[in-house]
Amino acid sequence: MTLTERCLQIIGNTARIPSFSSFEERLHPYLLDVAEKIPGCEITVVAQRNLLFYVPGKRPGLVALTAHLDKIDHFGAECPAELPFTRTETELQGQMDNTAGIGIIMSLLEQAPQQQWPGLLVLLSEMEENKGLREHPERLRDAGNGLTSGMGAERLARHLIDEALLPDAVITVDTTPLFRGEPGCALYTGHWEFTKTDPTPKEQARTLALADRLTELDPLLYRGNNTNDYLTYGKVLNEETGPETAVPSVALEPAIFPYHQRDERVFVADIDRILGLLASYLGTHQPF
Repeated sequence: MTLTERCLQIIGNTARIPSFSSFEERLHPYLLDVAEKIPGCEITVVAQRNLLFYVPGKRPGLVALTAHLDKIDHFGAECPAELPFTRTETELQGQMDNTAGIGIIMSLLEQAPQQQWPGLLVLLSEMEENKGLREHPERLRDAGNGLTSGMGAERLARHLIDEALLPDAVITVDTTPLFRGEPGCALYTGHWEFTKTDPTPKEQARTLALADRLTELDPLLYRGNNTNDYLTYGKVLNEETGPETAVPSVALEPAIFPYHQRDERVFVADIDRILGLLASYLGTHQPF
């Protein structure tokens, strides 16, 4: 099975599971089953609903790939036991935000033991979405009490700090609405534009170097910005570790349309493109 075919399989399997915000553990059995079959993979559950997987590398360095586990609940009381998912030669349709990201990074994690890559961390977070908190908190666990958007990424970032597992770089894989129905892949940088933090010159330089390397590997990447967990990783890992740490945090995103609705679509070609880009980057990564 090719890397892309395996990725599409994981996307379909995760898209069918109703793992809505605050009920992310519904995805855990499937993902843990995948991870447990990967030679040398270390598994950590962080604060009950976040997952961390680690595979040692065969070249220097440590890279974190991240995606969020939660889906927006567009179904309410009419929610089926299995969410709809369809696949054609060119598109995937269903709850693609963010099963597209999960499929991409989990399929790369499966490949890691056979590749000459640095150590690989996969971070899978709860509560990235805020739509449920804003529009229907009664559908969330405990009616949304104690929940905040981004709390999973914050918990995972603090776990990395506590365990001295700071990566050379964090790359979040989510989906972008910027292409408005057309195919495309975007690169987000500059978390400080949204987090209102002051990056050090070292963080800025490393972020630029990472972005330039990714663009060198895929010159057609669209440079943009939007909100997702990459903001939280960038803020926490840099603000709470001191100015000498400077962990660059960026996001790579295939196009999605419609966005934050039922029956979202992503393009198979975009998924394949992000997979190839990340595999190439991991194969050439050098610690800063």
